[in-house]
Amino acid sequence: MSAQSGSCAFFDAHCHLQDSRLALWLSEGGDERIRASGIRAIVVNGTHPEDWDRVASLANRYEFVKPSYGLHPWRVNDRTDGWEEALRQRVEAGGAAIGEIGLDRWIDDYDMDAQTSAFLYQYRLSRELDLPVSIHCLRAWGTLLELLEKEESPPRGFLLHSYGGPLEMVDSFAKLGARFSFSGYFARAASAKKRRAFEAAPMDRLLIETDAPDMLGPEETIAETVADDKGREINSPINLPKIYRYAANMRGMELEAFCAAIESNFKAFYE
Repeated sequence: MSAQSGSCAFFDAHCHLQDSRLALWLSEGGDERIRASGIRAIVVNGTHPEDWDRVASLANRYEFVKPSYGLHPWRVNDRTDGWEEALRQRVEAGGAAIGEIGLDRWIDDYDMDAQTSAFLYQYRLSRELDLPVSIHCLRAWGTLLELLEKEESPPRGFLLHSYGGPLEMVDSFAKLGARFSFSGYFARAASAKKRRAFEAAPMDRLLIETDAPDMLGPEETIAETVADDKGREINSPINLPKIYRYAANMRGMELEAFCAAIESNFKAFYE
């Protein structure tokens, strides 16, 4: 592609900058590297009430952070009383999104009834307040589609983050208002089947994410290597521009045009 990254602005639709594994990286100049990379906004997704304060602190400290608060399905079994009202208070204050929420049958000892109850409360809250919502789903795509078909969609739709569902469901979700975010993880050779879903997703519904510090992709999507406190390689927010380049090639687009389209999609959903 002839366009250079200097002509692009990058927007991360889903990240966990509050994760303790990124704390040292961030304190040692990660914020300046984010700005220098052309990254204009990062949606930082809380996953449970205990990390919401860290998300809020990052949003207060960095102009590029858009906070998002939610109860992740992995944390549903240890939820505390009053979390629903605490979430409502966070998002009613303004400037925030809802998420990460969702359904997950991949984890051990999942309670689908409890997950469904938590999911529906948060999804309906996003509709009531007209807020963007980021949805996680693993091994529960049929259940998720059934639930969403019974619900009125939020005015601005919803984001299926790191969409890993079947190609055949893309159209059904899109008709309900879905947006689909692509992460570098799907650039792996083993993810060719999942990439076909992103190739089929409507261009005006596509977003890009890192999901850092998780979902590390292959070499072509890595701009820098970061290690956690145990020396294990983790995903960096700085990898976002390389994920854009990969996704632009995947869609057969010049980088500059792709960036402009993703910026428009991001702002339509998150602003």
